[in-house]
Amino acid sequence: MAKITSITEAAALIKDGMTVMVGGFLGCGGPDKLMHALALSGVKDLTVICNDGGLPGGRLLGVQELIHNGQVKHLIATHIGMNKEVGQMMNEGTMKVTLVPQGSLAEKIRAGGYGLGGVLTPTGLGTPVGVGAEDASGTGTKEAITIDGKEYLLERPIRADVACIYGSVADKYGNVKIHGTARNFNTVMAAAADTVICQADEVVEMIDPDEVLIQGVLVDYIVGGKN
Repeated sequence: MAKITSITEAAALIKDGMTVMVGGFLGCGGPDKLMHALALSGVKDLTVICNDGGLPGGRLLGVQELIHNGQVKHLIATHIGMNKEVGQMMNEGTMKVTLVPQGSLAEKIRAGGYGLGGVLTPTGLGTPVGVGAEDASGTGTKEAITIDGKEYLLERPIRADVACIYGSVADKYGNVKIHGTARNFNTVMAAAADTVICQADEVVEMIDPDEVLIQGVLVDYIVGGKN
């Protein structure tokens, strides 16, 4: 299957009301050009799963641009980032915000990608995101499970319609290489969506198998590079 496509065609795959995972950590390692194309497409009512709401001031970047445009209906993130608009919209009720501890969000996504029933963690017990809080998976409220006398919070798996991820280099088969800490959420998200779009800085004929971080079987479309 030909995986290399234009960024406009890739953005057109995301429709109103879809759930979209977006890799990145504040301004690092996110598919920012793809997010800009998505902002220009006018798609709306998105549920966005990502690490944060972006950086303050300056040029709108990544999911921050979608939030600024009012295209996000529900943000599921580990914190609001440094983007004041997220806090304002949350308090005004114009955008729903569900906060999940960072490690828990990563494991919920991993569980969704690997077909697990969920993960057990003590993180969040006794806090507003603990027992009785809405689970970001949309399956109801969180519950506690006791194992060997110790209480854990059940965090259920989470998946998306589309994952928008970033790679330093991708080959035409969809194999992806990521440099350093830019791998962040990109690796787990690649397995947890029905359709995966990777924005790469460079697109090559083939990557050395020893350097592949995300296998091509997980990636449906590639955008970026000289193409």
